[in-house]
Amino acid sequence: MVSGSISILLLAIAVVLIVVATGKWKVNAFVVLVVIAFAYGLAIGMPALDVVKAVREGFGGTLTYIGIVIVAGTIMGYILEKTGAALVMTQAILSLVGRSRAPLAMNIAGYVVSIPVFCDSGYVILTPLNKALSAETKTSMGVMAVALATGLYATHTMVPPTPGPLAAAATLNADLGLVILYGMIVAVPSALSGLAWALVFGRKYDISPGVEESYSDLVAKYGKLPSVFMSFLPLVLPIVLILLKSVADFPTRPFGNGSVRVFFNFIGDPVTALMLGVVCSLFLVPRKELSVAVDSWMGQGIKDAAIILAITGAGGSFGKVLAASPMKDFIGTNMAHLPLGLFLPFAISAALKTAQGSSTVAIITTAAIVAPLQPTLGFDPAIAAVVIGAGSMVVSHANDSYFWVVSQFSNMPVNVAYKLYTSATFVVGVVAFLFAYLLSLVV
Repeated sequence: MVSGSISILLLAIAVVLIVVATGKWKVNAFVVLVVIAFAYGLAIGMPALDVVKAVREGFGGTLTYIGIVIVAGTIMGYILEKTGAALVMTQAILSLVGRSRAPLAMNIAGYVVSIPVFCDSGYVILTPLNKALSAETKTSMGVMAVALATGLYATHTMVPPTPGPLAAAATLNADLGLVILYGMIVAVPSALSGLAWALVFGRKYDISPGVEESYSDLVAKYGKLPSVFMSFLPLVLPIVLILLKSVADFPTRPFGNGSVRVFFNFIGDPVTALMLGVVCSLFLVPRKELSVAVDSWMGQGIKDAAIILAITGAGGSFGKVLAASPMKDFIGTNMAHLPLGLFLPFAISAALKTAQGSSTVAIITTAAIVAPLQPTLGFDPAIAAVVIGAGSMVVSHANDSYFWVVSQFSNMPVNVAYKLYTSATFVVGVVAFLFAYLLSLVV
């Protein structure tokens, strides 16, 4: 094989090619990652058959752990959208904070809804409510849009079962319960920093929501909505079960080593927990629509999950090839002493995100790059997963579909979106990194 320094140089070239191919040439990320995995393996001198084996095992090994979880999470999010449960959760949050604090309410709603629902979908789902509240409270849509968008963004990038952080946890071999816990903690100041940015700078732009429906009209349009308890249950139950599994596996063994621990390990396994979440979500569906839900809605959820599965598996292939390179030993000898620490995964993720647009691709690719370096650089895998998610928020601009969702659904001119929303994503990402770093000092 080539030397360690050459393998790092080739990795830098590979990352640039990934950025250019996915960002500028608009080549599908799955194809790019698999082709780069083959090219990198051959370039560093791996035997051709070993490259094929690594690509195959990396793809299959990643999806063995995470494939069912991604599909289940996507199905659950789709059902929450179709049944109006996402609106119910938002109503419940509104009742707690009051309509006079509508931007805070939407920020919190985004934080909650985007744990199981993609931020793009979550923004579309909550936009009618966001516009109705903007009109009713006479608040600029610029404030409401950024408050909601950053609340959604924080948990989308850092809290499983959203596929990006879920894939990072799997690639880094991090405890999923700890990733959820740390991600939810760090996402709070991150989301609130987005709210603060919206309140300070969003008021400078008088953007009309341009709607005629009142909040009451919007609620009435959904007809009979699920209860608050049942709306939150599919989201809360899997998170609680996964966290209990992590508690059961603590070195102190709080539940002992017997059948109780085995039980919590079974129901808290991400596959079991997310499937239970899917089952719970079916109780939200009216009986007359149940056949549609189990056929059409679930089918659509599986279709939506397919591209994420492909990209996630391809990221695993790339990571497996990287793990076989001499790069790890070289870094251990020459670079481990450099004071980069957690800034390294953050910087890689931020560079990939800014260049090619997709937070999910940035997270998956960065995790694949960082995973072989973990033993050398001494990252806490759970903290590293959250830091990578933080980097994947910096920054959202024209090459990111979410940028266009936020700007177009909010009647926000593109130049204003750059000044108000793109700058906010830089703030929330940096704040997330700083709080993740502080968290790493105490855990």
